Amino acid sequence: MLSGISYLLMALNFPLPGLPAFLKIDFSEIPAMLATILLGPIAGLAVEAIKNTLHYIIQGSATGVPIDQLANFLAGLFFLLPFAFVFQKIRSMKGVLFGLAAGTISMSVAMSLLNYYFILPAYTLFLNMPQMSIAEVKQVIIAGILPFNLIKGTIIAIVFLMIYGRIKEWLQHKFNVQNA
Repeated sequence: MLSGISYLLMALNFPLPGLPAFLKIDFSEIPAMLATILLGPIAGLAVEAIKNTLHYIIQGSATGVPIDQLANFLAGLFFLLPFAFVFQKIRSMKGVLFGLAAGTISMSVAMSLLNYYFILPAYTLFLNMPQMSIAEVKQVIIAGILPFNLIKGTIIAIVFLMIYGRIKEWLQHKFNVQNA
């Protein structure tokens, strides 16, 4: 069920002004974060995997191969795993805050590197676009990918904190999540 909600949230996306239009914010990581808190990181990653599989099956990909879905899954992975690791060590609101910060930083750095070495070159290959120079790729990373992921992580963290603050006690009672 969380995967279905995550897929629907993925469809409600929006670009950030001043950044490349192909970079869009959505809130589909929030159900995966709830799954992570309730059932652990494997459940959160399962939500991410199912969400992206549904997206590829239903919406397809401009490249014919699921590069965008793979990139979204990897962004979710690099956001969720540090969040889960920190939250499992510090099961409090402090752990949630540090986990969100760690996830945002991890996602931003990892996606910058993955875009530099794999994702952007794959897009240019599969879309039959001219290959970008190293300077152009660096410019896209520094001016687009890195700030986008920092902003995305921050926005997701703020929205998650607003939701989590309201459902924390319910999670503790309904699902017997201790120190959620």
